[in-house]
Amino acid sequence: MQMIKNRLEKNYKKLKSWAERAGIQAYRLYDRDIPEYPFIVDIYGDHFLIYDKGDSRDIEKNHLPHVIEALQALFKVDESKIVIKKRERQEGLKQYEKLDQKDQTFTVKESQATFKVNLYDYLDTGLFLDHRPMRQKIYKTVNGKKFLNLFCYTGSVSVFAALAGAKTTSVDMSQTYLAWAQENFELNNIPMAQHSFINANVLEWLDRNQGKPAFDVIFLDPPTFSNSKKMTDSFDVERDQELLVNECMSMLEPGGVLYFSNNKRKFHLSPAIKEQYKVRDITEESIPQDFHDKKIHVCFEIRAL
Repeated sequence: MQMIKNRLEKNYKKLKSWAERAGIQAYRLYDRDIPEYPFIVDIYGDHFLIYDKGDSRDIEKNHLPHVIEALQALFKVDESKIVIKKRERQEGLKQYEKLDQKDQTFTVKESQATFKVNLYDYLDTGLFLDHRPMRQKIYKTVNGKKFLNLFCYTGSVSVFAALAGAKTTSVDMSQTYLAWAQENFELNNIPMAQHSFINANVLEWLDRNQGKPAFDVIFLDPPTFSNSKKMTDSFDVERDQELLVNECMSMLEPGGVLYFSNNKRKFHLSPAIKEQYKVRDITEESIPQDFHDKKIHVCFEIRAL
């Protein structure tokens, strides 16, 4: 146990003062740093979320108890506040499917904003930690602008845009997550008059609205793959990227910008997109400092030539 305890302690010492200065209560403490311990440990306020990333080769080692014991020793945390999930490669919208019915939620602060999180009921918590730098980038650049958030999930990026003074539109196929997004707006005392929440298949909504320039900034963060029962066709982010990007670009006002992010490993941006638009790969600057995994997502800033 001493090896993992030492690493957790070292990481915490390195991150604690940064998180306190930035007002960040949710961050990644441990990211499979040591091969013998294939886990991710995230801090959410006074809770700890452990994702077990091990495979069949790790079962006999049974190192999970070591991680739990180390957290208890270092943080004097009650085991009821340590949540464990088996994190496997997910396809499509499986990552959004309900796992439990505890409905135990609480709030965490992230710099200028507050968000509702749920560590129990879904694979993800309601807050994608890897997009923290992008939320700050949006916050600093959208004052007075019209902002569109596609595949908006629980609307955290929209919250930052709204707090910065943007007029926001958030689109998602899930009524559950759109309602959650509205709760996040209410948590941050954001008046709803300037903000829209649209329950729709994003691809169909884009198709209906393309060619109508209406936004200054678009944040596009689609799933890697989807064959949801609400969709007639499957979606693959690499296969369908040109359609997605072209339709988004047609909705930008002159001088507007599209931020295109996704979590597909080994994703390659289409040469056609690079030829048609001014593209800047901003992946490196969009990965948080608390993430050991620098391939957690890719991100591109795309503008008209």
